Amino acid sequence: MGMGIDMGMTFLYLWALLPIAWRFVTALPPPQQPILPTESTPIASSAESANLPLVVWHGLGDNYKAEGLQSIGELLNDTIGNTTTYYIRLDGDPSADRTATFLGNVTLQVQKVCDDLASHPILSKAPAINALGFSQGGQFLRAYVERCNSPRVENLVTFGSQHNGISEFQECATNDWLCQTWRGVLKSNAWGSFSQSRLVPAQYYRNPEDLDNYFEYSNFLADINNERKVKNDTYKENMKKLDRFAMFMFANDTTVVPKESAFFSEVNTTSEEVTKLQERDIYQEDWIGLRFLDEKRRLDFRIAEGGHMQLSDNILTDAFNRYFKSRNKGGLD
Repeated sequence: MGMGIDMGMTFLYLWALLPIAWRFVTALPPPQQPILPTESTPIASSAESANLPLVVWHGLGDNYKAEGLQSIGELLNDTIGNTTTYYIRLDGDPSADRTATFLGNVTLQVQKVCDDLASHPILSKAPAINALGFSQGGQFLRAYVERCNSPRVENLVTFGSQHNGISEFQECATNDWLCQTWRGVLKSNAWGSFSQSRLVPAQYYRNPEDLDNYFEYSNFLADINNERKVKNDTYKENMKKLDRFAMFMFANDTTVVPKESAFFSEVNTTSEEVTKLQERDIYQEDWIGLRFLDEKRRLDFRIAEGGHMQLSDNILTDAFNRYFKSRNKGGLD
């Protein structure tokens, strides 16, 4: 299978993808969030709260100003007290920020977030920050920890994140030809330079039956999972600095395939046999520090009931109390 794309093919892809991307970013509903208060949480001085600041990275099809996302900060304040909350954005325009969840180079996006947090007048001066990632925002935040981690992340919590990638792209309605065309481009040329530098879901695509192409062409996931022969020791050392890494998998998730990716598990696409993280080389050889965290009892595997991003108040408030409350207020030891 040829991996290069000539200029004529690139033009064809661009022509085909523009209406698809437009429809996708304007029609796709944001991830399901609990119905909560809708006021935005202001950025407040860290000195006003004993809790560490929290950064939140949303998922595919959402934007940093979406009401459901902004209300997370309100629930957080109601649960553990005043907390500085920062919503990661790739563009100040919410529409452009939403577009960036589908179209863009993830490596460059993560670097932008690294630069933004390192220069933020409040976050950069905090002793540490906490991080909350929804869906693809979870593995992107993990990439932040591995590659930058300044300001340092104390506790990382991810919900329904594709830590071991996806082996299938999201299904489309049978009469939705635009979505079908978009999915067809991804399926037919997921490893092409265009897909790996422009289409966000392609950059965390990982088919266990096509690992040779994945190792060679993956722009993002193969790197942050340290799966290539040459390992980046910084990734492991930065992950080891986490006080707690909590991964939530949605019990009835049919959007993320396989759902067990949320736990770094590998699922055979033919037999559907699940290989748990602890049985895989990434853990046994400790490529990114997961074994270290697990042996120190700092790695949590938790189940959230319902489908993808069907978050209840109880799940969120429990996570806030457990992982984001200051120790002197009864948080984690």
